[in-house]
Amino acid sequence: MAAEVHDRGDDTAEPHAREMGVDQEFLALERELTVFLRRARASSGEMARAVHPDLEPAAYGLLVRLEEGGPQRATELAAYFGVGKATMSRQLRALEVLGLVAREPDPADGRAALLRLTDDGRQRFLTVRGARRERYVRQLAGWDRAEVAELARLLRQLNAAGDH
Repeated sequence: MAAEVHDRGDDTAEPHAREMGVDQEFLALERELTVFLRRARASSGEMARAVHPDLEPAAYGLLVRLEEGGPQRATELAAYFGVGKATMSRQLRALEVLGLVAREPDPADGRAALLRLTDDGRQRFLTVRGARRERYVRQLAGWDRAEVAELARLLRQLNAAGDH
């Protein structure tokens, strides 16, 4: 059975997609996510540089995770982000060199180490995160709080679907 095509008569329906039976909702989703992710990558780069001029944009997410989740093993971080141990080790080493992250013995297993934000790393991160939240508040000033909550709920749902 062919997929139903939802052509609303606007210019967003791509002729080739119509021929192939692709749902326009999923094409629109792809288009909007592409723009969103491009902007998010650029924003992560700006925030990483605001934390420290030498911080890689990809490492900013590690700071978020360590602030929210507390000290963690490198293997836990690698699993959470879906990256290999070598990639995680390289990013964590860079954060250590910058003085943003420190290792401490894992009380549950003396052979393992936990990574945590240093005081300087936490202070720098929280300053940048506060500025980011202020920007969200300005960008979404015209939105109803229920709409903001719904967007957060839908993004959480999308992220959870990616975990499976």
